Amino acid sequence: MWFLLWLKSSPVMVFYGKGELLAAIVLMSFGSFVIYEARGLPYHSEFGPGPGFFPLWIGIGIVGCSLVMLCANFFRGGEVIEVSRVELVRALSAWLAFVLAIALMPLIGFGLSFGLLTAFLVLVLDRRSPWLAIGVALGLALTFHLVFAVALGVSLPAGPWGF
Repeated sequence: MWFLLWLKSSPVMVFYGKGELLAAIVLMSFGSFVIYEARGLPYHSEFGPGPGFFPLWIGIGIVGCSLVMLCANFFRGGEVIEVSRVELVRALSAWLAFVLAIALMPLIGFGLSFGLLTAFLVLVLDRRSPWLAIGVALGLALTFHLVFAVALGVSLPAGPWGF
């Protein structure tokens, strides 16, 4: 009962633009680290792009996007963003569902863990019908299997049932 009262009370957090500033700094640091590590890999090979090609450009893209976030934060000023407890619980439960799906992947396989994750996101967080959740989960799991395992030949983690 106290949990429901806690969820219905006033906003739990108020941000004044500091979160975006911190996120931009963290992303810029991460992008710089990716660029630094990519420098040690060959940029190209005799067949085309080498193993350092994509990490370098992804790092450059991360640093560029973080610079845009940084500039936008300085020019926009401090904006008040209220986050309710319901929104906070929904966001944290989505993160917990992702972590659980990753932890279950070696045990039950990619298809089933991805299907359960998708069903949870559609059914619980998006509050849609169970039939829609089952349909989307089966459709996405089958599409991922067909694209990656069948068409591209990428081996996805298989569970005890072989899928």
